[in-house]
Amino acid sequence: MFGFYGGYGLYILFSLPALLLGLWAQMKIRTAFTRYSQVRTANGMTGAEVARRILDANGLHNVPIEVVRGVLSDHYDPRARVLRLSPGVYNGNSVAAAGVAAHEAGHALQHQANYAPLAVRSAIIPAVQIGSWLGPIIFIIGLLMSDTLAWIGLLLFAATAVFSLVTLPVEFNASERAKAWLRDMGLVYATEMKGVDSVLSAAALTYVAAAVQAISTVMYYAFLLTGSRRN
Repeated sequence: MFGFYGGYGLYILFSLPALLLGLWAQMKIRTAFTRYSQVRTANGMTGAEVARRILDANGLHNVPIEVVRGVLSDHYDPRARVLRLSPGVYNGNSVAAAGVAAHEAGHALQHQANYAPLAVRSAIIPAVQIGSWLGPIIFIIGLLMSDTLAWIGLLLFAATAVFSLVTLPVEFNASERAKAWLRDMGLVYATEMKGVDSVLSAAALTYVAAAVQAISTVMYYAFLLTGSRRN
């Protein structure tokens, strides 16, 4: 149907650049985090202590900080209003731990300020959860049976791309808030900010890669659908 670009060839054409970017982003974040996890902050504060200081300075005394399993599994849960840090960040007194903890505290500050992109991202999570697994199924069935059904599947899956795009300003803004509070409160010294910048910039790249991958997949589905109908 598509000649050389049919089947796997077409999929590789759309997915390979995003895949390579994703692999590079993962390498960057792991390299930066590993490197600066070995650099102790001058004040010796743990990630949990850094996050607590930032939260308390903004009146968020009621936001608890919990330990969550895994590596780089740190996140803020706006539904439960809980900040969760991985063991290495929670207990670590490194530059990497301070940067990651401050970033997650930045999400709590966004929630407090009713930051619009965060509210939008939280609102579309149900649609993303449904669309990410149901969309491809409906799309494949639609390719065999109905254009309308295929487009419905494509639109459902497109919610993942929208989510990835909305995530970008959320993550970038949280990092900017984190760096500002780390500097203003003296939680890290100026010489340590290079490490914080390196870790948070590498983390931001993973979200860019995720957005590129999601958009590439939507484009692949759209090309597959329109191309199959032309042929």
